[in-house]
Formats: sequence, structure tokens, C-alpha cells
Amino acid sequence: MAPVLSGTLGASSVAALRPCAGRRAPLAASSVAPRFSAAARCARGVRWGAGRTGGRLVKVRCDTAVAEKPAEEEAAEQFEYQAEVSRLMDLIVHSLYSHKEVFLRELVSNASDALDKLRFLGVTDSSLLADGRELEIRIKPDPDAGTITITDTGVGMTKDELKDCLGTIAQSGTSKFLKALKENKDLGADNGLIGQFGVGFYSAFLVAEKIVVSTKSPKSNKQYVWEAVADSSSYVIKEETDPEKMLTRGTQITLFLRDDDKFEFTDPSRIQGLVKNYSQFVSFPIYTWQEKSRTIEVEEEDEEPKEGEEATEAEKKKTKKTISEKYWDWELANETKPIWMRNPKEIEKTEYNEFYKKTFNEFLDPLAHTHFTTEGEVEFRSVLYVPGMAPLSNDEIMNPKTKNIRLYVKRVFISDDFDGELFPRYLSFVKGVVDSNDLPLNVSREILQESRIVRIMRKRLVRKTFDMIEDIAEKDDKEDYKKFWESFGKFIKLGCIEDTGNHKRLAPLLRFHSSKNETEMISLDHLQSAKTAPFLEKLVQKDIEVLYLIEPIDEVAIQNLQTYKEKKFVDISKEDLELGGEDDDNKETKQEYTLLCDWVKQQLGDKVAKVQISKRLSSSPCVLVSGKFGWSANMERLMKAQTLGDTSSLEFMRGRRIFEINPDHPIVKDLNAACKNEPESTEAKRAVELLYETALISSGYTPESPAELGGKIYEMMAIALGGRWGRSDTEEAEASASAEDDSSEGTVTEVIEPSEVRPENDPWKD
Repeated sequence: MAPVLSGTLGASSVAALRPCAGRRAPLAASSVAPRFSAAARCARGVRWGAGRTGGRLVKVRCDTAVAEKPAEEEAAEQFEYQAEVSRLMDLIVHSLYSHKEVFLRELVSNASDALDKLRFLGVTDSSLLADGRELEIRIKPDPDAGTITITDTGVGMTKDELKDCLGTIAQSGTSKFLKALKENKDLGADNGLIGQFGVGFYSAFLVAEKIVVSTKSPKSNKQYVWEAVADSSSYVIKEETDPEKMLTRGTQITLFLRDDDKFEFTDPSRIQGLVKNYSQFVSFPIYTWQEKSRTIEVEEEDEEPKEGEEATEAEKKKTKKTISEKYWDWELANETKPIWMRNPKEIEKTEYNEFYKKTFNEFLDPLAHTHFTTEGEVEFRSVLYVPGMAPLSNDEIMNPKTKNIRLYVKRVFISDDFDGELFPRYLSFVKGVVDSNDLPLNVSREILQESRIVRIMRKRLVRKTFDMIEDIAEKDDKEDYKKFWESFGKFIKLGCIEDTGNHKRLAPLLRFHSSKNETEMISLDHLQSAKTAPFLEKLVQKDIEVLYLIEPIDEVAIQNLQTYKEKKFVDISKEDLELGGEDDDNKETKQEYTLLCDWVKQQLGDKVAKVQISKRLSSSPCVLVSGKFGWSANMERLMKAQTLGDTSSLEFMRGRRIFEINPDHPIVKDLNAACKNEPESTEAKRAVELLYETALISSGYTPESPAELGGKIYEMMAIALGGRWGRSDTEEAEASASAEDDSSEGTVTEVIEPSEVRPENDPWKD
């Protein structure tokens, strides 16, 4: 038996399980021991280990047992996996991954990297490309054989590279993978773990019971075959001798599918769909074997001659007819070029629009787009769009999981299932693609949440989105922003609530109706004063423009915004409103009506916290405002509408209401006279009650008893309108009689019998 080498790698290094022809292993040159070929190590029988490199301990093991075979014999050689690899294989085969399709993405990515590597090496060594073969990937499913074959014309592998790349794995990488699987076992399968620890190639065992890798390196004149089955602890390498199976260069991977997966993954349309979804923008052409149809013309002889008739061969007529013929051929699956990889100056607007419609299945052109590249500490490319209309489904509104952002790593699609990691919830309507070279090929939810790279990407994506929306707002044609606001205005208001850090970017995007623009919406930049309120009278007199906050979210958004350009928003539906300095007349008026305020408060009792002279009224007799820290009328109405509203908090927040009166109004002047001259007048007290309940409605509150309020209004109308327009005497008499009858019904009359009537001189009188 040949000597066996063993070694371990410390936590500082992570080796890749992908083929060497695949993605470059993330190993720093300074963190690994000196490189020797596997054959050289095994021949010398050396057990070796490096000391400390960069302050970290690095040990290396290689548990590769080589069967004793004569060197000249070209039979298959059997090799044992590392123990960690065997455990890994067992877990992959028997795990419950819900998305087995990830295997195709991994293998295509490996093939793309092999092509990239060959193209890079070919720059300095043109002999590697001397055969003139195109750099391409071909995928051929075979339903009859139950196989899938992925072939690339990339760099290929030598025998030593096969052993190093497909037979060994860094222990630290495997341990992390096994630990991650263990920690996620209660959360269900997470196919995002595949690829994170260099196990991309072995993801093929999710669907395959046997894998055969045939590879030819341009640096070698021999072709080798690597073969392994899913449940085995060993693999076989042999030299290819069949002339029909020889490759010019590159790698061919054949998967012998499990019985459960044959039907799905040998379907040509399914394979093509997976390529279009995951690998559509790979920079090399990917061809899939597809069934096609074509129309051909065939010759057909006329009917046989009738009985008794004979026809010579020359007399027989031949006609042509058209039939449909089925055939198989290669079809390009990734014909859509990655638009974000091109120079924006060379791309027409129509190309951006077509890419948007095709990628996101839209039928309207986007309102705007932005195409940018970010370089420096984080490098990524992106194309973002503002859709032409809001989502039709209510489920997609304000939903961070709308699959609107497609994340790619090196042009390989990773995921579109995010929960606010790349974009905040209020910008979830933005659609686009993001392609990063810095993220790992597989990005799990944990990586997105914890990655510093992702945080930087999010910040820059949000900034570019604001720039794009501001460009729409600054256009001379205001129709585009009008469309934007109608569709996505609620999202921007939500941003005022959720994103305090971007208030300065959000505020200029807001639009409202105002007292000076009731038909057209204005931005906050058009305000002449930062003081806003729903009660307009004195403000209009002072020529202060007032915003109409008519949508449910408006008030909450403005409360969170608080200020705009160093001007503070003031809700004048609440107490403590200041519109300027008071003059002496106002002070005298307050003193004159102090008695009236006390008298009205006495009549209303606990319905109001206090009664005071108003600073905000000019034509109305009174208004009801909320306390400084309580809910406004609009907010109270919204909270009442909540299905599961908390009634206790409702009572607490609405507890303080202030009744303000206008001393210049005739009704208030009449009540002032009543309070001084007839404070016990029933009519005056009823007028105060009616005034309060009317103020409830005009101030936006809901009366506690609408029916009772209606009765009071009808009664006051009857008094006010009685005889005003000269009713006829007959109608008046009938009304009077009816009133007398009504009053007599309520009186009990004592009836005295005649026998009981006693005269003054009655002798029986006591």
C-alpha cells in the first residue's frame, strides 16, 4: 500500500470543493502551506505541516490512499475521500433541500469560471486556444437515459488537479458547513447554504446518484475520467481511451439522475427555464438541447386508378403537400445580454425599456431609470427603474418581498427574495438588477443581514433611487411626477415615518393640496410659511398657505418629518397656537369674556378641559381643538376605525379637548349677554349644548349621540322659523289647538260629583 498523507487546515483558510476549472478558491497565498502535486506528496510519503503564517497556525492533512497499481497499467485507480468529505456527501444526499434546482446554477457557474480562466491564460499563451473552438457551454438532457450532460470548452483539469479539487476539502470549510446545517435543521432546508463553503460541485448529488467527470486540459495530451456514486466513500480516476469520447479541451460532467428527479430534470423546457432564470447573463453562450419543429414539403402520389383503368408510371401524377417534422437541435438559452455591463452612453432609452419589460414582465414603459457603477471599497453595477404604475395587487403594496430586485453575483442570478436587506420597505416599488463581484456566489439571509458590503450597497442604492425620483420631479413636464405621486405617494409618506435619516431627501418629494391650490398639488418648497393647520380662517386672513392633509397617512408622516428647511410644522388643530404678538384689544377682550368662558365651562362640565378665547377663528362662532399631546380629530377617527382598536388608549389620548369661542360672532355676543343678565336661562343653556355639539362636527369629531343632536337642531329650527313667512290663521289656530291638546294631555283634572258640592251654609260642614 502506498504511503498515506494527512493534514488539517486551520480556521484561517477555506478551500473550495468546486473543480479547479471552476471558481477560484478563496485562499490567500500567504495562508496555505507550500503547494506540491498530490502525486509528489504521495510518492514521498511525507507528513508535513507549516508553522505560523501571519500569526495563525496552519496544519495540513491529506488522507488520500492510493491503490497499489503498476505505473504502466492504465486501469482505473480508486481513491478514498477525506472523512469530512464523506460526511458532507452523506448530508447532501439525504438532506431535505426544497430547491434541488440549485445544482444546475452551480455547475454552469463552474463551467463559466473555467472558460474565464482559459480566456485569461490565453492572453499570454495563445497556444491554449490554438484549436479554434468557441468558448461555450452546452447542456443536454437525455430522458431515455435519465442523464444530464454539461459540457464546457474551458481550461479543463489534469489528473493531479482532479484529485486535488474533487477528492479533498479544507476541514474548516466542511466543519462550518456541517455546523450551519445543524443550526438550520429546525428552520427547514436552506439551499442557500450550498456554495457558501465551497461545496458547489457536490450539490450535483442533490439529484444524481452517480457523477462522471471527463476532462481534458490543454496542458496535457491525456484525458481523464473522474467517477463517483452518491453513497460511496471513494472515487475512481482513469484515463479515457475511447476515441468517440475524446474532448478537444474542457470538461464534460454527466449526471445519472435519481429516479425521483429524472422526470423533472430531463425535461428540456425545464432545463432551459432554469438557465434563463439563473444563468441568463453569463458572459458565455449557453446552448440547450431542444426539440423543434419545421415545415417540409413531401411528394405524394394520386389515388390508385379505378377498377378497369390502368395507368402507366408516366401517367401517375405526383402532388406535393406540407407536413410538420420534429427534430432536435441546439438552442441559445441566454440571448439577453446583461445591459448593466455595457456603457450607458451606448444604450438607447428604448433598450432600457425593453430590458425592463422583458425582465419584470411589464407592459408599460418605466417612468424613469438609472444606470450606474459603484467602485471603491465595494464594487457593483446596477440598473434601477421606477415603474409606470402602482401594483395591481394590494398584496404587493408596501411589501418588501415583492421580488422586484434581482441580485446577481458575477452575472449569475442569486435571489430575488429579500426582506428589506437591499431596499427599505417604503422603496419596495423600485425594480431593478444589482450585480456584485464582492459577495459570495450564494448569499444567505444571515449574510445579507450581517454583511458590511450589503449595508454599503443598500445606502448607495437608496441614494441613487432618490436621485432618480428627484429627476422626475424636476422635469419641465409635470405629468410624469403627477403619475408617480398618484401611484407611489403613499410610499414616500411612509418613508417620512420609517426613515428619519433621509428626511431631507424625502421632504422635497412630498405633494399636498393647499388652500391656494385646491386642484393642483404643491410641494413644500412652495410654502410661504411653515405653519400649517386644518382650521383656516385667521390663517387665510393672514395670507398663510395651508396644507390639506386629507389622506390617513398624511398626519403621521408630517409628525415624523417635524421640520422642513429649519421651519417647524405646527398643528393648529391643537392648543397653544401662536400666530403673532397679541395687541391690547385682544387682552381686553379676554378679560371681558372671562365670565362667559367660566359659565360655558360650567354648562359643559367634563366634556371639555377648558373654554377660552380663540386666536384662529374669524367667521365661525366656536371650534373644538385637541390637547397639545393628545390625538387630533383626524387621528381619533382613524384609531376608532381600527378593527382591534384599544378603547382604553382611545379614552386616554382623546381626554383633553379645548372649546374655543369667537368673541366677534353674534351668537357668542348673545351668550355673553345671557350669562350676565339671565345665567339660569334654559334657552341659553340649550344654546350652549347645541353650540358644543355642532363644533364637534365642524372640527372633525364624531358626536356621541347623533339622534339627540338632530332633535335639538330641529327644535331650534322650529323656534327660529315659527311664523316667519306668514302662515295662514287657520294653520296657526290648528297648530295652537294642537299644542293645547298636547299640553292638556299631560294634566290630571280632579272631577267632583254634584252630590259632594257643599254650600257655604251647609249644616254638616265642620
